[in-house]
Amino acid sequence: MIETAITALTYIGFLAFAARRLLTYLHIFQQEEYDENRFLKWVFAKKVFDKRLSLVLILAGSLSIAERWIEIPQFIPAAFVFLGFIVTVAREKDPRFQSKKKLAMTTRAKRIFFTALAYAALSGAWVFLITEPFLWLIPVQLMPLILVLGNMTMSPIESALQKKYWGEASRKLAQVKPIVIGVTGSYGKTSVKHILGHILKAAAPTLVTPGSVNTVMGISRIIREDLEDDHKYFIVEMGAYGPGSIKRLCALTPPNIGIISAVGHAHLERFKSLDIVAQTKYELAEAVIASGGKMIVQDKTLNFPHPQELRGANPSSFMTSGDDESNYLAIKEAKQTDKGLEMTIYYNKTMFVLDAPLFGLHHAQNVALAFAAARALDIPADTIATALKRTPQIPHRLEMKKQAGGGAIIDDAFNSNPLGFRSALDLLAVMDPSKRKILITPGIVELGSSHDDVHEKLGLYAGEVCDVAIVVNGGRIPTFIKGYKEKSGGKPLHEMKTFAEAQDWIQKNKQDSDVILIENDLPDLYESVPKL
Repeated sequence: MIETAITALTYIGFLAFAARRLLTYLHIFQQEEYDENRFLKWVFAKKVFDKRLSLVLILAGSLSIAERWIEIPQFIPAAFVFLGFIVTVAREKDPRFQSKKKLAMTTRAKRIFFTALAYAALSGAWVFLITEPFLWLIPVQLMPLILVLGNMTMSPIESALQKKYWGEASRKLAQVKPIVIGVTGSYGKTSVKHILGHILKAAAPTLVTPGSVNTVMGISRIIREDLEDDHKYFIVEMGAYGPGSIKRLCALTPPNIGIISAVGHAHLERFKSLDIVAQTKYELAEAVIASGGKMIVQDKTLNFPHPQELRGANPSSFMTSGDDESNYLAIKEAKQTDKGLEMTIYYNKTMFVLDAPLFGLHHAQNVALAFAAARALDIPADTIATALKRTPQIPHRLEMKKQAGGGAIIDDAFNSNPLGFRSALDLLAVMDPSKRKILITPGIVELGSSHDDVHEKLGLYAGEVCDVAIVVNGGRIPTFIKGYKEKSGGKPLHEMKTFAEAQDWIQKNKQDSDVILIENDLPDLYESVPKL
């Protein structure tokens, strides 16, 4: 009777452990967009396997074996196992509440979690037949695979739900019939969407996909819940997670107008080459051309074989934007001031002077693309210019936050890319030279083979511009540190393990007039590895 009670108690302890450990892994799985291969690659690359509890289980197993030669009470090994599970649960962070980017328990996440927990429960049921502490090592170490098995089991249900939501969204879109503007690009797409959305809302009811919502399921939900009968325009941000991604989004939301902001190194690890990035982004152009619509593209995106071929075959479908006056829209001059951007552009050989309270010279190209799209929709130029003067800052994308005492925080925490990082440093360079300029950055991710070269160049420039650099998880970007030290002339550089440590340093050392640039804020899977 006592032995059965101990066994049941140990099993309950294991279930509590399994629930907490699955949440830990699910947190990373969610940040990897539920991609099983990327998740498992991360687990093995970072060696995120249980160590502490496993040592306790090995000790308990050793005590169990020792019972054959030494008189040890039977409950001692089981007590070690139970306490190991309970202490692990108590010590391990709950990612729903204790993470930088918290685990969102969406309906999909719940389905995966509870299915995986059921498999975990089965994986420990042997304890009612065999009381051998060593065997607990198997389900404990297999937790990542158990989570993946839960996801695989739910995949057919997930596919059926996606099909259902797709159908509902598609029918509603066909009923309302808004003009659909698709926006994509390696970077800049969220900013272009934000600026264009502000312009179009001044002209007619407009729905814009919020934040960084850019997947089939996310866009389907926005259509189903937010699209109204009076919406004239619908701006859709289209994210690419591999070839075919944008083609699928275009099938859901057939675009009348398309905008491609950039083809660059962002997410290059997923695509392997810039040619593949360009082909994927230009899936939007293929859909727009098929519908007889207009493509507005940044001219540098055409520097690849597939885009050149598409444009060559369909020249009347394209409007290009760039610095060269041969473009349909050319940026003649762009100047950053402490109040925002001042721009002179030529659109169809007519000059326009534009002002926007945005920070970062790279936004000049985003403004130009939005201007061209609005004109293609027959929005009057004066309406566009007036709207641009009142453009709200783009959250976490070179968002200037003035502080008491004359200082400022420049929040560029989202989706850092080489051009944006450089533009952020440009902004620091034009700030009041009497103010101390502090950079906080963990660098950029998913740059593939260009990772070291890009970071060295950024480090060299940061060394010239910044007075203090705080590098988070510097082991990721040694060339940035090397470049900074080479050009900084001995100006301080501090390495911190986490963003929280960097913030703590700022709180203790900041001066009222400091200008602090937060350049990127990586999710948990890049900044820190769970210590198991």
